[in-house]
Amino acid sequence: MRQKTSVLDKVFVASNYTFFIFMGVITIFPFLNLIAKSLSSEAAVISGQVNLLPVDLQFGTYVYVMSDKLFQSAFINSIIVTVVGTLLSLIMTSLSAYPLSKPKLRGRKIFILMFVFTMLFSGGLIPTYLLIRELGLVNTLPVLFLPGMISVFNMLVIKSYFENIPEALEESAKIDGASNIRTLFQVVLPLSLPVLATIALFYAVAFWNDFFTAMIYINSPDLKPLQLYLKELLASANNIFLKLDTIDVNMAMNVSPQAIQSASIIVATIPILLVYPFLQKYFVKGVMLGSVKG
Repeated sequence: MRQKTSVLDKVFVASNYTFFIFMGVITIFPFLNLIAKSLSSEAAVISGQVNLLPVDLQFGTYVYVMSDKLFQSAFINSIIVTVVGTLLSLIMTSLSAYPLSKPKLRGRKIFILMFVFTMLFSGGLIPTYLLIRELGLVNTLPVLFLPGMISVFNMLVIKSYFENIPEALEESAKIDGASNIRTLFQVVLPLSLPVLATIALFYAVAFWNDFFTAMIYINSPDLKPLQLYLKELLASANNIFLKLDTIDVNMAMNVSPQAIQSASIIVATIPILLVYPFLQKYFVKGVMLGSVKG
């Protein structure tokens, strides 16, 4: 029998829809404005005629931005750091979470406390920089993913998920002669795709959006990631053309600094947005099952 919905429930649901639609509109508005500016003519952008729709549609700004050698280099660096960093982080996080998910592990509570301690306290920026320098990682791409390769929060989420996997499955694999490593990679990890996809998304977004690490450790223009490139581009609004390594003067005269900034932000945002549709089906399930112990 279908339960009758009360008036208060209908008002509550309607209020929720109204609130979230409103939040969605005000969230997407700046993004649409950036797209419109990047596709509008220089005169329309400078005169402030552009709101949500492009004025005097043109694609020259995207051609100008994507032909910039510094942008291309930064884009490739960000892809390398994101892909390699995410894969290594997933492997190392899983290798850390698997033994900690076993109650029989000696000193398990002490190890967990040691991990949690690092969430609350750190060595500080200057000691960390000195350590990175002594390791020879300054001005190298690995410095952008090695120091933050394991997130303790993500490790605890995966650990909680591993604890929900029936122990009988692992015991049957060990009876067949599988080692702990083989059990992890052939039994546990294939059963943990939801949480792994969720954590992979967390890592990918973090690596893609990180600019602070590069700002501290990277000096070479050829090694700068995309987010640091964008930061410097947005910070030099008045001298934006000096930041671009391009020789197409005729094209530069037909685009505005605001359009270049907008196009750069859009191009930098699209790749990470394309990841969400492929991982969305795992996202909610992975978060819920990985954070609630059965």
